[in-house]
Amino acid sequence: MSERNFECLENYEQYGMAEEAPPRPWLARVLRSDVPVLNLILFLLTCLSTFFHGYSTSPTRSIADGLWYSGGIITILFCHEMGHYVMCVRHGVRATLPFFIPFPILSPFGTLGAVIRMDSRLPDRRALFDIGIAGPLAGLVVAIPAIFFGIKMSEVHAIAATSGEAMSLGESLLFKGLTLLAKGPVPAGQDIFLHPLAYAGWAGLFVTALNLLPVGQLDGGHILYALLGERSALIGRIALALFALMGIIVFPFFPGWFPFILILLWFGYRHPPTTDFFTPLDSKRRMLAYLAFVIFILSFTPIPFYI
Repeated sequence: MSERNFECLENYEQYGMAEEAPPRPWLARVLRSDVPVLNLILFLLTCLSTFFHGYSTSPTRSIADGLWYSGGIITILFCHEMGHYVMCVRHGVRATLPFFIPFPILSPFGTLGAVIRMDSRLPDRRALFDIGIAGPLAGLVVAIPAIFFGIKMSEVHAIAATSGEAMSLGESLLFKGLTLLAKGPVPAGQDIFLHPLAYAGWAGLFVTALNLLPVGQLDGGHILYALLGERSALIGRIALALFALMGIIVFPFFPGWFPFILILLWFGYRHPPTTDFFTPLDSKRRMLAYLAFVIFILSFTPIPFYI
């Protein structure tokens, strides 16, 4: 352990983050980023599960629809996680390649997303910020054009003709703006029947907004802690309380927020400290942090699905 880490060990022990026992040898080999066997298997399974989702939810059972959706959502998730990974490499933080999570049934997306496993002891708040914000920004770089061009390829039908064929989606402010830019005003009595690529972009935007919630170990929690340090704990409590209140208000329309709220409570709203938790963000990073929370407001959908 380096001298710098040794000095902050007591601070880590306070959060239950002291040096962990090394994993079993076989598990260590599997999790090493230079032996990505498990990563590759999960990636291929997630490609299949998302293809199956896109194919099975297509009214025409089209292979092309399955490929459009799978390619879109996989690319968005991959860019998001690789944004985190590249910043980990840049700051010398140990991290694995992305682990994709296939979930072909009981999921509106055919996957539960992707994660990377990284060393929890980050060197400073600037490194934490760079790692936290890189994922959402990289995902948006793909999600925004996916929405725009997907909407361009989408068809407009009379509402009566589309009723019963597809679920109704909520629209964030950003999605509304991209829809208006790509398709223009939709005549009264008609609606857009989303192309699979547009739905992949919608899903990517939805996941990005969830990750930018300024709570705990989410990307937004990383950004908030990097911006405010220990003062972020109070903001995290307030954000979690407001999110729970929103979940109660929209419960008759969408009850699905409560499992997510329970997960946030389980993992906690406090953020573990970095090794150097005194050095603040520079002005450019602070501006990016404010931009990230603006993106959250523009991307968040209080009622994602109408049931």
